[in-house]
Amino acid sequence: MLKLGVNIDHVATLREARYRGQSAGEPCPVEAALTCEAAGAHGITAHLREDRRHIQDADVRALRRRISTRLNLEMAIAPEIVRFALKLKPDIVCLVPEKRQEVTTEGGLEVARQLTAIKGICKRMGRAKIEVSLFINPDARQVDAAAEAGAQFIELHTGQFAEHYGNARNRRRELNRLIAAAEHAHSLGLRVNAGHGLNYENLPTLHAVPHLEELNIGHSIISRSVEEGLAKAVKEMLRLMKGYRSR
Repeated sequence: MLKLGVNIDHVATLREARYRGQSAGEPCPVEAALTCEAAGAHGITAHLREDRRHIQDADVRALRRRISTRLNLEMAIAPEIVRFALKLKPDIVCLVPEKRQEVTTEGGLEVARQLTAIKGICKRMGRAKIEVSLFINPDARQVDAAAEAGAQFIELHTGQFAEHYGNARNRRRELNRLIAAAEHAHSLGLRVNAGHGLNYENLPTLHAVPHLEELNIGHSIISRSVEEGLAKAVKEMLRLMKGYRSR
């Protein structure tokens, strides 16, 4: 069965737009995670960035305490975040590239060029019984490096597939890259996840990729929830306003 991990970063992004630096605010990413679990999600993904632009330390600690499914902590190769993860003990960490100026993660992790550092992190996580996934482009060189680093999983970056989805020729090219990378990873004993840019239109095409265990999806689900829930939210606010009487 293909599993769904819901990324709740964008819930925190919305909260931080209004309540940055405050101890409480809405919407609450932890409550959103619990809603996703109740709806059938198999896991929750959150990215604790070095600049804390959306998810905060307290959010991740609360997620660790309160969710009952799999907690996937996305993180950069940064000593501070590595120490945090080792103390938190999520079920799995996903190592991703991180740039301060980017809006969201752009491109896959360059594992081959950082093999020594990543191998060291994999060993430390392994001693703490935390699984490791590496977020990589569908490239044989990166798959080989992920296996050499000692990761249990790779997460195939589906951003190019999503970006080129509207062009049949380019879509097929990117899909073939994903298929080849998944086959190669499986042959090396790596387990395969995928994510980035997946939505309600392009996801069915991804069924052609073999050996997938979990898809991590955030933006499209949160966007759909705004659209589907907006009428209800407006109606509830109007109901609360009905009791007003002008003096």
